[in-house]
Amino acid sequence: MKVSKNLIVFLSELRKSIKLSAVSLLVMTGCIFALSSGLISLFQQHLDEQLYFFSVAGPFLAHVKVSFFGAIYVLMPLLTYVLWKAMGKPFNVTGRRLFWFVAATCSLFYAGTIFCFFVTLPYGVQFLLSFQSEDMRAVISIGRFVNFITLFILAFGVIFELPVFMIFSAQVGVFTRRAFEKNRRFAVLGIAILSALLTPTPDIVNMALMGGPLYLLYEAGILLIRIFRLEKAQASVPVPAEDAQEPRENEKQERP
Repeated sequence: MKVSKNLIVFLSELRKSIKLSAVSLLVMTGCIFALSSGLISLFQQHLDEQLYFFSVAGPFLAHVKVSFFGAIYVLMPLLTYVLWKAMGKPFNVTGRRLFWFVAATCSLFYAGTIFCFFVTLPYGVQFLLSFQSEDMRAVISIGRFVNFITLFILAFGVIFELPVFMIFSAQVGVFTRRAFEKNRRFAVLGIAILSALLTPTPDIVNMALMGGPLYLLYEAGILLIRIFRLEKAQASVPVPAEDAQEPRENEKQERP
């Protein structure tokens, strides 16, 4: 009953800002569209790849996708604030606590995208293209290139926020630090499945490049909860019924 009530409060609060977020994304996408050619050239030069297109609308759609990706990237503070405001409403997470959750989420998101752009992405692309030969050369379409780059970067930005959501769940009493520690094997399985779903290609290299940092972030979340004692304080510990009945029985036996 309490879960359904919290869900209703969350959806109600999210609905208040969903129109503002959608309009902001559309406007920002239109503004960045003028810079989309430069963004595609930046990705192309960074990975040193020659691009082609195989349909009339291919280049235009690629520019639209890059513009939308840029809009999400620029408006991430706004989108994060809307999300945390709605998530924190049922648990009374407001004021300074809300600010720190938004700031930490944005910082980790941008850190994840930068790590992906400069470290993971070049290595992953280089590995995948290392299987070409003189008789088999890669011809990369601009549409698939943009899909691969944008999804990979955004996925890394999202997974880097794992410690923040772990801390939030511990503070509101949804999960405890011991629960995270005891369920490591299930976490590893979930990380493997999530890596397979989020990576554009289901190869083991890209899954490892995403799954490895994600598991380290999982352990970092547990460590932060333990060091800073970020778990929800328990007001009282319930006494089991059997333990509560034992003193009464002893008192009866001691009476003459």
